[in-house]
Amino acid sequence: MVQSMGRVCSALDNAAAESFHSSIKVEYIHRHRFATRAEARLKIATWITDFFNTRRRHSAAGGLPPVEFERIINQKHAEARSQARAA
Repeated sequence: MVQSMGRVCSALDNAAAESFHSSIKVEYIHRHRFATRAEARLKIATWITDFFNTRRRHSAAGGLPPVEFERIINQKHAEARSQARAA
């Protein structure tokens, strides 16, 4: 295991993780009640895989959901390949 290079209380080395934890708390956890820890684990994991990673808009993708962003990228790559073959 490699120790983090950041200083104590420096959020710069874990900003992505902090951002994710903030998003999940604000957008899901604080809006729901869970009867057990097992239920919470299952529902949070489902939220991450079904919503956060697929439909939630991401600023790094120009405000598009990841699935839509990847579809556009793949379409552009296919168009570029077909133009290269035609040339």
